[in-house]
Amino acid sequence: MPYLHILGPLRLWRDGAELDAGPRQQAYLLALLLARAGRPTSTSELIDLIWGEDAPASALNVIHKYVGALRRILEPELPVRETGSFLHRRGNSYLFTAAPGTLDLVDFRAHVAAAGADHSLDRYVEALGLWRGPAGDGFADRLFASIDDEFFAACTAAADLALSMGRPDRVLPALRLAASMGPFHEPVQAALVGLLGAAGRQAEALSLFRTIRDRLADELGVDPGPALTEAHRRVLTQPPAPLVVPPSAATGLVGRVEELAVLRQTAESALAGRTAIGIVEGEPGVGKTRLLAEAAAVAGRHGALVVWGSCLEGDGTPSMWPWEQALGTLVESLAGPAREKWLGGELGRLLEPGTGDTRELPDGNAQFRLFEQVVALVGQASAQRPTLLILDDLQWADVASLQLFSHLAGRLPPRTAIIGALRDRAPTLGSGLAQVLAAASRLPGHRRFRLGPLGLVDVAELIRHEAGHDPGDEVARAVLARTAGNPFFVRELSRLIDEAGALSGVPATVRDVVRHRMAGLDDRARDLLQVAALIGRDVDLRLLSRATGVAVADCLDRLEPLQALGLLEPGPEDPSALRFAHDLVRESVSETTPKKRITRLHVDVADALEATHADDEAVAERLAFHLWAAGPLAEPVRTAEALIRAGRRAAAKLAFESANRQLRSAVQITRAAGLMELEFSALTLLAIVVRRQSGYDASTFDLLERAEYLARGLGREAEAADFLFIRLMGAYTSIEKGRGALARRMHEQGLVSADPAVRRYGREAWGLHQWDIGQIGSAYRSLTAVSPSVAADDVDTPLRRDGGIPGEGPGWRAVMTALHGDVDAALAFVDTWDTPGDPYAASVWVYYTTMIASMAGDAALAGRAAERWVSAGLDRLRSQIDHYIRQSWCWARAVLHEDASAASEAEELIGDLLDPPQWGIAYHYGLIAEMWLAAGSPDRAADALDRADQAVWDHGQRYAEGLLMLLRARLAQAQGEPVDAVRAAAERARDHATACEAHLFARRASQFLASL
Repeated sequence: MPYLHILGPLRLWRDGAELDAGPRQQAYLLALLLARAGRPTSTSELIDLIWGEDAPASALNVIHKYVGALRRILEPELPVRETGSFLHRRGNSYLFTAAPGTLDLVDFRAHVAAAGADHSLDRYVEALGLWRGPAGDGFADRLFASIDDEFFAACTAAADLALSMGRPDRVLPALRLAASMGPFHEPVQAALVGLLGAAGRQAEALSLFRTIRDRLADELGVDPGPALTEAHRRVLTQPPAPLVVPPSAATGLVGRVEELAVLRQTAESALAGRTAIGIVEGEPGVGKTRLLAEAAAVAGRHGALVVWGSCLEGDGTPSMWPWEQALGTLVESLAGPAREKWLGGELGRLLEPGTGDTRELPDGNAQFRLFEQVVALVGQASAQRPTLLILDDLQWADVASLQLFSHLAGRLPPRTAIIGALRDRAPTLGSGLAQVLAAASRLPGHRRFRLGPLGLVDVAELIRHEAGHDPGDEVARAVLARTAGNPFFVRELSRLIDEAGALSGVPATVRDVVRHRMAGLDDRARDLLQVAALIGRDVDLRLLSRATGVAVADCLDRLEPLQALGLLEPGPEDPSALRFAHDLVRESVSETTPKKRITRLHVDVADALEATHADDEAVAERLAFHLWAAGPLAEPVRTAEALIRAGRRAAAKLAFESANRQLRSAVQITRAAGLMELEFSALTLLAIVVRRQSGYDASTFDLLERAEYLARGLGREAEAADFLFIRLMGAYTSIEKGRGALARRMHEQGLVSADPAVRRYGREAWGLHQWDIGQIGSAYRSLTAVSPSVAADDVDTPLRRDGGIPGEGPGWRAVMTALHGDVDAALAFVDTWDTPGDPYAASVWVYYTTMIASMAGDAALAGRAAERWVSAGLDRLRSQIDHYIRQSWCWARAVLHEDASAASEAEELIGDLLDPPQWGIAYHYGLIAEMWLAAGSPDRAADALDRADQAVWDHGQRYAEGLLMLLRARLAQAQGEPVDAVRAAAERARDHATACEAHLFARRASQFLASL
């Protein structure tokens, strides 16, 4: 059953997966029908709304086509010509019928009606929580403005009810959203001023009133109306909030009523069968984890399954660590047979590392399979019990963990909610995390807020809770001024208040507090604490004992006073274990450790890890980190072997970025130490990881060149050829200047080699080179001579065995077959790869089908293939070929006159090919020129062709020249040049393509000549 959102940006989901509504005009059509759900809209009105005065002659047919495509998106199993359950035709009109629970606008109206009838604040809160921004955000139409007015009316009614019940905090988030949407809507602004005043936030209320008053005067030239004036008067006459300390909650959480309400709403979405995402950000020590714990307790009391994953600071943290914790808990919540099923798949690599490093590395599609398994696992768990997934300290998450977060958030199963927390400073937000959060913000049920400092009342209550007596007003204000309301710092300073209620000394920072506490420790306790800080926030007592040579019982005795000082606390699951009270404490302790001692301690911790966790792959990354950090104190061989092992472990968990970093460090150490065999092992594994990432850069090329050099020096000619071919493939992908020389080297080696694989490399390299320089006949003969299967007598090498050799010989063969003139044979060959149930195979089929269709000028075929790619959700694979498919889809829509914005979209997309430069720039500029010609914009087409010619000049890639010359002829025709000039240009295009044996382009030129 699909679910659609129009109260904010248009979003569609089916079976927990988000869908693409299609081209912008198609999405606009759907948004219009949703805004009028249950009411028919005539096709003439739809045409007027979508195109206005620029409607094409085919507009009605396009409307019908869009409706058909939308029906297939909403109900993919719908038989052809069936209308389905949602989009119906009524004469010359269309209407959208929303079944219960399928459209947020219908749900909103139902909740508002019930709230008004029952005077129910809860129903109002539920209704207002469905909004995420202006209705139809991104589309401009009066229909959506009228829906916004419904939101404003509901907000003001809910505000009145909340004020009468003394619960202004319940509707504050919705009123803030409404105020941001309607900056000149005085009833909404007045309601927000009144709510803030009633919530004890008089200063904020008065500041808001002044802002609104100035805005009205500056932009409209009017004074505030009666509603705003009255709200302002009530705030002014309201007595100031006295410094009354409320009794402590049973949970010990002080303040945070509004913030906890937001997280409760997030958890309640899962309990109600929906999905939600909550993001809490704030400075270190502000209480994010404490707030998450309270939200988890609330969800748990209502029957939800709550699972935690905490990210840890430092390169020593295992990759995918938060997911190992969270998914492990989920798997354990299932029955025995179900657990075994999940552990037998890709999840087993992540959750059960095993011993040794004998398992082969996963293939390039494994990451997507793992991510999809995680979605299915969460779906199975949430089907049994509403599930709340909490991920703390996201600022420390590794790249693979963030990728999985993004994938799961976009396909969140029903009855599931995610709450994440992160620091908004120290460290600054990384670009990867920022992109993930931006993508999450566009999803349904998303809520994000910053957890700010405590106010005076809450600071006083926290002091009373910690010190055991009420502070005076003067002390509370002094602590607030010193701590800026940071709860952790408030709690620490509370310990310095003497029985008379006076501060006995006020350190300047949290770190000063920690140093002040450590000042009274003896050397033995201090040394033990510094080693513990190096191990991590959770103190492994057995590891600490081994690293320090102190018995476990003695460790506990020496560390016991630190609990009274607030530096350590019992572990959350094992009261006999210890952990630092906060990451800030551990960080502060680490800063007190002299740098020279830290290096030595890293060796001690590494020794202890090897002694206590022998052959345990789970500690491989931690061990490598400590040896790397030990620098020259650790033997290079030992460190390099640990880094290679860690790289393999990270790659086995599909954390390829982490594996890349570990292996590059291993290469650096082995090269400096002259350990050629070990360096070669690291480079071999790195080449496989780079291939899994599908990413090459300048430093990677240098490493591949080094690997080839080492292989020849070690007498491993087969592996040297492997590395040369990988390097060549990367050079062609990024159209490096020296790629032709590499192809010639590979070709020459293939001619004389007895190794079937090397001979195949040589033929493929030469075919790719000939394609690149535009000699299509030579490319066709080279590539069609290559057997698509691997010869049985190939020399076995690690790269060939682990699938690290790139190359798309069958795909290149298909493209060359098409360019050589036999499009039908090429497409038939491509059809053999369309394996049912394999999303990657389907994506590759779409890639080559749309490429060949665009070369042949078959926009209908390209459009059908691209629509399958979208409707099947293949775009979520996020593969390197995505932008090529999107370009071909834009071309099809533009040439078929289905989307007037397609050419502009393609111009934006081509940026993915320009920086850094990628294969096919000139050809895709040619497609953009053809789009502009179809749109009747010859000037824009001329600009695109100029860019195509410049790309040919800059990069030397000439295979598209026949098409570009033909498009020049068509441009001349569009610009009104004489027929003889147009004919001459087309003949030059035909003759050039024929000479290069690009018979497909020659045939297209001949067809154009016949039309003159």
